[in-house]
Amino acid sequence: MKYDFTTIMNRHGMDAIAVDGLGNGFAPDLPKDGFDSIPMWVADMNFPTVYTIPQAIMERTKHPAYGYFNPREEYFDAIIQWHETRNHVNGLTKDCIGYENGVLGGVMSAVDAFSAPGDAILLHSPTYIGFTSCLTNGGRKLIHSELKKDENQIWRMDYEDMDQKIKKNKIHLVVFCNPHNPCGRVWERWELEKAMKVFERNNCVVISDEIWSDIMLNGHKHIPLQSISEDACNRTIALYAPSKTFNLAGLIGSYHIIYNPYLRDRVRAQGSKSHYNNMNVLSMYAFIGAYGKEGQEWVDELCEVLSQNINYACNYIKEHFDGVEVSKPEGTYMLFIDCEQWCKKHQKTLEQLEKAGWDVGVAWQDGKMFHGEWAIRINLALPLSRVKEAFERLNKYVFN
Repeated sequence: MKYDFTTIMNRHGMDAIAVDGLGNGFAPDLPKDGFDSIPMWVADMNFPTVYTIPQAIMERTKHPAYGYFNPREEYFDAIIQWHETRNHVNGLTKDCIGYENGVLGGVMSAVDAFSAPGDAILLHSPTYIGFTSCLTNGGRKLIHSELKKDENQIWRMDYEDMDQKIKKNKIHLVVFCNPHNPCGRVWERWELEKAMKVFERNNCVVISDEIWSDIMLNGHKHIPLQSISEDACNRTIALYAPSKTFNLAGLIGSYHIIYNPYLRDRVRAQGSKSHYNNMNVLSMYAFIGAYGKEGQEWVDELCEVLSQNINYACNYIKEHFDGVEVSKPEGTYMLFIDCEQWCKKHQKTLEQLEKAGWDVGVAWQDGKMFHGEWAIRINLALPLSRVKEAFERLNKYVFN
């Protein structure tokens, strides 16, 4: 491979919650003596990002003035080119692209524009914890439509349940996740079409979080929700960012794509009210550095590496962890495993199981906060050698 996905990167002391946040209450506990920690909880990657990002930032910092600015045309051109090349999007223009400090900030701008505190909003369950926290903090009522596993352990939407709950709760705003976090589903076109028919019949505005759209595994392809139909294009507010793709969460910077001028005006008016939803000049250069030819090559190699990691982990679980179920993710780099049968067979609580992993340095994440009663969430964006070490520890000290 052209890029480095094998070096074990030392992130200690370099502003990484994933390693330096352990033992602080909200994070996994520190391991017992004799074990180092393997960060598998926070959804960021333990790989060095593509060199063109720091290169672009450092080139800009050579000029010693960092005053007020407007986004460069290269910024918009990079986003348009990225979506044309990777998602086969045609007709995207600069006018449709708007800056957001973060995807969740964009979600709340749209939520505030099209609902009021106390209103009900539909989401799928399991549910990304960020949706739960921001919508609850915003005073909205969360209505969950549960995803169901089919006979092949593939997560599916329950369209009748979605329709019934929308009608019962008089819902006109939906938060959708494409690809789904934490389940890792990359929705097929027919699934998206069927979901959009439900939303169209019930006159719902759809907020589509597509932040994971670049992380495609084992040949799966992302289908933007706005590409499904003319109606989908006109009722959807799509949110993207390079942060998951290139490990840039600490730099801040996301964007929306909104084709409908009415939706766009409402979201931008709401987002402007804090007077803090403004781009950082170095974040802009990070975008430009990411969304180029080298960035595309890097992401292609990244997806190969992550596919290998996912395949290894899912096969290992199937062969070694009796009573643990996993639906192989098609996108993202997160596993969402179901430990109910194992816990009940061994008379353990999920908390006891999680703690056993933490004690031997496997810093995995509690899945209950994602509405998975017996779930654990595991980040596999590490060198394969570390993934193997983590699962060997789980086999020797935790599950068997």
